[in-house]
Amino acid sequence: MYKLIKTNGRARRGEFHTVHGIIQTPFFMNVATAAAIKGGISARDLENLNCQVMLCNTYHLHIRPGDEKIAALGGLHKFTAWHKPILTDSGGFQVFSLASLRKIKEEGVYFSSHVDGKRIFMGPEESMRIQSNLASTIAMAFDECVENPAEFSYAYDSCRRTVRWLKRCKTEMERLNSLPQTINKNQLLFGINQGCTYEKLRIENMQEIAELNLDGYAIGGLAVGEPTEEMYRIIDAVEPFMPKDKPRYLMGVGTPANILEAVHSGVDMFDCVMPTRNGRHGHLFTWEGIRNLNNEKYLLDDSPIMEGCGCEACRNYSRAYVRHLLKSGEMLGARLCAMHNLYFYNQLMTEIRNAIDEDRFEEFYLRFKDVIGQRI
Repeated sequence: MYKLIKTNGRARRGEFHTVHGIIQTPFFMNVATAAAIKGGISARDLENLNCQVMLCNTYHLHIRPGDEKIAALGGLHKFTAWHKPILTDSGGFQVFSLASLRKIKEEGVYFSSHVDGKRIFMGPEESMRIQSNLASTIAMAFDECVENPAEFSYAYDSCRRTVRWLKRCKTEMERLNSLPQTINKNQLLFGINQGCTYEKLRIENMQEIAELNLDGYAIGGLAVGEPTEEMYRIIDAVEPFMPKDKPRYLMGVGTPANILEAVHSGVDMFDCVMPTRNGRHGHLFTWEGIRNLNNEKYLLDDSPIMEGCGCEACRNYSRAYVRHLLKSGEMLGARLCAMHNLYFYNQLMTEIRNAIDEDRFEEFYLRFKDVIGQRI
């Protein structure tokens, strides 16, 4: 159940009650693709990084080690030793990213495993069964993520198919949640809004799926190559038609500046591999902007990555030392940088929530929107 506590402009402050705990919104989900955060980050680390929700990848876990094996071990929470909420995506984006190997039909999608080339079929029912085996807190509906730009006719047909798939997902989840052997009988289902960059399609799709009274709603198919301004335009067009009493999730987004802009437009949930991926390459997010520790100027810099930061890297190590680790190919360097970026993202969300609580979000937004995305 989602409880909207207050608004500040279009920015929303709420609480999302789940079987695995209460989530304070807006929030960022830390991406554990194969049930682990890349960079050597454990579930215990995530707690110290103030993470509220972990996101795992349905497709990758189905391939390896296999969702049935995870179910036999008690589900993702027991498997990973993470006991707070987990969201699993549906596998739809992986179908999109494996475009050269896929064949989409009404019943679902046929494609080849990226690991061993094995032929795989996944449709709405299969995606729901896999996610039920994983026993995540939140399951995402199976959808088609269409590349931008796309022809209107294809985008229209894809939207219609995605709605039909969504209805099948809902029916199958209700069945699975009623079974005695199901690990998480309170698994939640989120629908996904699609329609490329066509406002008319986006709005019509959102209106239709809102009638299904799902547990939450996502905006999908953005941050896949279109200009940032186009993404913001679509969010602004769709937001008025999203249920006010349900959480809103912008999938795969993004930079701190993207998140700040989307919160300003009424979005509650975010995920992205950027903090860990960029961190492993020495690109660090700070309140002053993005710092590249690979630069020569940090060779003898004995100050922390970011002054005043409470993460393990900043409390204990200098820019010079972390830069040395990265240049030497030491795993500790990638780990420390990933930890800093995840800490920063979660701290950003805390500061956003505090600003909304204290009716100063607009001031916070104007202060940082052009700063946190610039390169130092």
